[in-house]
Amino acid sequence: MHRHGYKGRKLHRQRDQRRALIKGLADSLIMSESIETTLPKAKEVLPYVEKLITKAKKNDLHNRRQVISSLNTPSSAHKLVDEIAPKLKKRTSGYLKIEKTGTRRGDNAPLAKVSFVDDLKETASSPAETPKPAAKPAAKVATKAKPKAKSETKS
Repeated sequence: MHRHGYKGRKLHRQRDQRRALIKGLADSLIMSESIETTLPKAKEVLPYVEKLITKAKKNDLHNRRQVISSLNTPSSAHKLVDEIAPKLKKRTSGYLKIEKTGTRRGDNAPLAKVSFVDDLKETASSPAETPKPAAKPAAKVATKAKPKAKSETKS
């Protein structure tokens, strides 16, 4: 018997459980920006999330609703459309990578880490640098208060 025409891995689950597993993995990947799971699950979730990112990059109402229906929580869908997809505009595909990390201790299953190719935190840190100059004048005020304390100790 041959396997022609059968796409995807069964992952020892029924169809609805398999779909829920992929949705949950995709949701976790978007919320935490990297996950560690078994290698077959990682290979299954990779094209699922990449197609969602391509839809999220279009940023119209229809595609936003499709992304929301493809993930478990609306908050992860909004994070994907509003925060992650604009940072990946320069890429046309290949948003995710799989790195083999070893084997699981209990059953020796191969483990893999799925994460974004681009570091999403670097682009998020550039707006965080703008409030830092606002903190420097507060430090100058603190230095003015120190000489007063020294004059009181000399008296």
